[in-house]
Amino acid sequence: MFLTELILLAVGLSMDAFAVSVCKGLSMKKSSIKASLICGIWFGFFQALMPLIGYFLGARFEKMVNAFAPWIAFVLLLIIGVNMLREAFGEEEEEMNPGLDVKTMFIMAVATSIDALAVGITFAMVPVKIMEGSAIVNTLAGVIIIGITTFIISAAGVKIGNIFGDRYKSGAEVVGGVILIFIGLKILLESFESIEIITDGNVIFGMLIPFGGTVLGASLVYVIADKLSEKIQKLFISLSAGIMTGAAVWNLLEPSVNYYSDKESGLIYIMIGFWAGIIFQLILDRNIPHIHSISKQSEGRDAGLKTTVLYMLAEIIHHVPEGIAIGVIYASLFMGNMGITRVEALVLSFGMAIQNFPESVIVSMPIKDSGENNNRSFLMGVLSGAVEPVIGILTIVVLAFVPGIIPPVMAFAAGAIMYLVIEESIPEMSQGGHSNLGVIIFSMGFSFMMLMTFGVK
Repeated sequence: MFLTELILLAVGLSMDAFAVSVCKGLSMKKSSIKASLICGIWFGFFQALMPLIGYFLGARFEKMVNAFAPWIAFVLLLIIGVNMLREAFGEEEEEMNPGLDVKTMFIMAVATSIDALAVGITFAMVPVKIMEGSAIVNTLAGVIIIGITTFIISAAGVKIGNIFGDRYKSGAEVVGGVILIFIGLKILLESFESIEIITDGNVIFGMLIPFGGTVLGASLVYVIADKLSEKIQKLFISLSAGIMTGAAVWNLLEPSVNYYSDKESGLIYIMIGFWAGIIFQLILDRNIPHIHSISKQSEGRDAGLKTTVLYMLAEIIHHVPEGIAIGVIYASLFMGNMGITRVEALVLSFGMAIQNFPESVIVSMPIKDSGENNNRSFLMGVLSGAVEPVIGILTIVVLAFVPGIIPPVMAFAAGAIMYLVIEESIPEMSQGGHSNLGVIIFSMGFSFMMLMTFGVK
């Protein structure tokens, strides 16, 4: 486990402590720097201590379980992550004692760090590697990073809870749960020696950037009190559609066509991949029940689901081809057979993050307008984007075994994205009449991706 994964793991683990810190701040009439420091120290210390204890426990039985280590790590992180998601969606409100006495803080610190004990066991099976030195030195450095991360996040949580109330508590839990599940999947896939790309921390970081855009967009449900106007929604869709089209053309189709020295035979493969993507997305669109945000038009099979779930499924359909696009770009970066540079891969990641921002707003706000509270609207928006990094990882796994199909898969992702733009985004941005402003915003998004892509070459 390298530094990038360790930092992500530390953030994920600290979300429980952050949620409790927010509640602690909420229960105080007025928080102080002292209160923030006390909470940070308690939670940070136990969040560092527990994985260290878990490490020594795991090391004791290392020989016994070494063959199953990746699966054990995956299952432990999956259980922790799913539990955090379950708690985030729970309806029960936690009552919080505003006191900072030793008994109260000890109980809370232990309770929020139990997950870290299980994670520490995985350190004996999936060693921490962040510096030159022995396993114990790296593990000590790792748990210190976890402790410091939790200290900072918990101290900030007290202040946030005191100022804003508990609006971010559930959101923190769902983000933490998704991160832990993602890392667990990464550890499991890492055990397959032929998939060396999964060990590259830059790949993990790059694939989580678009998810960050989704989280930020969904968080606007806490800021926007009124219903999002149809005009703003159309402009958001226009920007998103322009960026997606630019990504399909400049980041996916252009390099895939240029890959082949024999243009005639190469174009045949690209056309096959492109049309396969269109057909794939058509199948998803015809079979997965969903509702478009502006037209309110229902599509897919009738499954009797709640309207809010149908909004979320519409966004999940969007994130599937985006996940494939991110996965194929980072697979080609690692394998070095497409001429893709690290900066070019990051351009696509940030482009997807920017377009995920308005997309997430468009799905989260209708969910809120349909009667869900802020927390649940935020969570459903975030979960809709969690599929993107997972699909990206699965794409990398496939391409690691058959790297020769990278160019057609790029075209496949481009075709699926273009289907979405033409079938949904353009009709939505033109709903109720044509909009010159929408065309301009669309063109701005398209030009942005073109400038970013060729500006870094």
